Amino acid sequence: MAFDELVVSFFVDEVVGGFFINVPPGHVSCIYDRGRGVLSKVWGPGLHLKIPFWQVAKLFNAQILEFTISENFDFTNKEALGDKEINVNTQNNKLIQIEGSILFKINKSMAPEIWENIGENFVSKVIRPVSRSRIRSVVSEITSEQLGAYRTQVEKKVKDELNAIFNDKGLVCEGFLLSEVKLLGDPKTSKDDKIILKK
Repeated sequence: MAFDELVVSFFVDEVVGGFFINVPPGHVSCIYDRGRGVLSKVWGPGLHLKIPFWQVAKLFNAQILEFTISENFDFTNKEALGDKEINVNTQNNKLIQIEGSILFKINKSMAPEIWENIGENFVSKVIRPVSRSRIRSVVSEITSEQLGAYRTQVEKKVKDELNAIFNDKGLVCEGFLLSEVKLLGDPKTSKDDKIILKK
């Protein structure tokens, strides 16, 4: 490709294409204006105008996302939607291993604050550390037997605890679902581990 073709291609992409923001369904967009910073207006699905070069658009997925807590989770990507299993000591001093899912989404009206204050890495900065902390906090207050008997109440309490912190950050927890709880035995071997709760 000749230099003049490259310049024309860049001009078409950046100037002509730079006038528009295409926001697909289930997403919202925010604008960074080089003169005024991140604008407070949130654009919903559709085609919107912006000033090329002067304004930069950022798309956010506003759909419900699943954050999976599982023994098989791979940490290769820090921003992957998941975490390793969580080990917790219960009130009756039993070590248990928890797996489950957190259903969350961004608060559309707070997308500019998320972009400005947290950035794109809200999974590693907010979701993962807060979920570990709140799940451990809730489960440490009950016995291993109560966990099986009061599963629904435990899930609701974890959801409420997560929302208490998520809401200020522009995130909404739609639910917490336990998938497996294991009573851990000897740390050197997994032979005496016992599943006390399963999906």
